[in-house]
Amino acid sequence: MEVGISTACLYPLETEKALKQLAMRNVGNVEIFINSPDELEGALLCDMKRTISDYNMNVISMHPFSSPMETLFLFGNYERRTNYLIDMYKRYFEVMNMFGAKIFVLHGAILSSKVPDELYLEKYLRLYRIGKEYGITVVQENVSYCKSSSVDFLKIMSEQLGDEVRFVIDLKQARRSNVDPFDLISALGGKIAHLHVSDGGEISDCMPIGSGSFDFKRLLCRLDELNYDGAMIVELYRENYSSYDELTDCAEVMKKMISERQTLNNKKE
Repeated sequence: MEVGISTACLYPLETEKALKQLAMRNVGNVEIFINSPDELEGALLCDMKRTISDYNMNVISMHPFSSPMETLFLFGNYERRTNYLIDMYKRYFEVMNMFGAKIFVLHGAILSSKVPDELYLEKYLRLYRIGKEYGITVVQENVSYCKSSSVDFLKIMSEQLGDEVRFVIDLKQARRSNVDPFDLISALGGKIAHLHVSDGGEISDCMPIGSGSFDFKRLLCRLDELNYDGAMIVELYRENYSSYDELTDCAEVMKKMISERQTLNNKKE
């Protein structure tokens, strides 16, 4: 189980600079959050490729800045807009292939849009299948202000799309939706392909790993039961930590917990 850090943690630092900051701190596994179309082309793209190569980084996943567009473009009824966003996401997939990333994070339609379930599933499936053509898995994230905040809706996706759907669980988004992350795990099971991890407690719903009250031991136990082999990506907001070094501390705490769990499992065997 790989542990990584998202460049989103450093926002609004420019993406290529955020990647370099993580690289200089020996962060081996990353999720790249693209914040502008020009980061998918030219000098900025070359800069990121160079950093990834020079520091031997493993890019696990990518997150699009265009998530707010998905309601109107991808999940709307106007085919030209849908085609426009799909073409944009094809470019993401091409860049992901350059980086070696396999997981593409999708927010989906916002709650107030009232997109019918049938249309949502149709559009998601279309993008999922296009992603597969590029060797990319499009994963649906649980997001507090989106349709995906609902456990029942995610169950519908899982049941009706069969093996052509995968999910990412974001712990802070679950807290913001007043959803127990363990209910999500039980509902989605082996279709969970990715995790965004953070701690939380009475002070805040998004805190550095180890500073809150979330039961990570229970989380690791449940993931073991599912034979989860995806990554755990530390994703905090800039106001939730004091220095970039604190991000690497989060990753190290997470790695230690995983190592302790593995040691315990080995003793049981």
